[in-house]
Amino acid sequence: MTPAVKAFFDDQTFTVSYVAHEPQGRACAIIDSVLDFDHASGRTATKSADAIIDYVRAHDLKVEWILESHVHADHLSAAPYLQQALGGKIGIGAQIVTVQDTFGKVFNEGTEFQRDGSQFDALFSEGDSFHIGQMRSDVLHTPGHTPACLTYVIGDAAFVGDTLFMPDFGTARCDFPGGSSAKLFESIQKILSLPDETRIYVGHDYKAPGRDEYAWETTVGEQKALNVHIGQGRSIEEFVEMRDARDATLAMPRLILPSLQVNMRAGQMPPADDQGDVFLKLPVNKI
Repeated sequence: MTPAVKAFFDDQTFTVSYVAHEPQGRACAIIDSVLDFDHASGRTATKSADAIIDYVRAHDLKVEWILESHVHADHLSAAPYLQQALGGKIGIGAQIVTVQDTFGKVFNEGTEFQRDGSQFDALFSEGDSFHIGQMRSDVLHTPGHTPACLTYVIGDAAFVGDTLFMPDFGTARCDFPGGSSAKLFESIQKILSLPDETRIYVGHDYKAPGRDEYAWETTVGEQKALNVHIGQGRSIEEFVEMRDARDATLAMPRLILPSLQVNMRAGQMPPADDQGDVFLKLPVNKI
């Protein structure tokens, strides 16, 4: 089955969120949503998520799943807000427990922070499958960028999160805790083993040099032939050398500290204090 796909581009974080739905039915999934967050003021907003809600309601869709490709380090998830408005179950990779353990320590969360993935409704592993109405979704575990990264293959469409970008931009960084350029190479090979006509939907776009428009849809065939980091049969040794050298020059994402604290909780804020106020931590020299 070929899902209908609607993309929502957030130009503040360069994130692409998706609604994938049955071509002749109502069931849908929301993938990698964004909660607007102003770092300077600490204020949240829901403009990005509300655009998704408006689309779902305008097309009389029924949300069955709110999916995360991984624990994002560059934007906050709007999953709880969308779930409250539209329903659906929140899903992520089973290796979220590794991410929670790592960053639970970084943020000194203590024993009250559960590190078992229980904040999510479903934890997916390699080979799992589930349905969105009549559409089957197969789960590929594609670590490297983070340990918990997943690719969701829904019909002829693969939602790859940050594993791959558009062919002229390349691949994801691997220098976060638990990342691995060698594992990313292996994960990409798994994606590229899908049929050449498989549509690939990427999680971000930054407009590669020489390209004036944002883009987020490509194919397996295009990636194999044209990806500047991995295409045309580049070896694992070449890729690891390139990726590690490139990552050593990159600054941390602007929203990494608030994003990780929220996203490892399935998009929920940390518990409020006795006065009902919520605080995010700013660990020094920890990442």
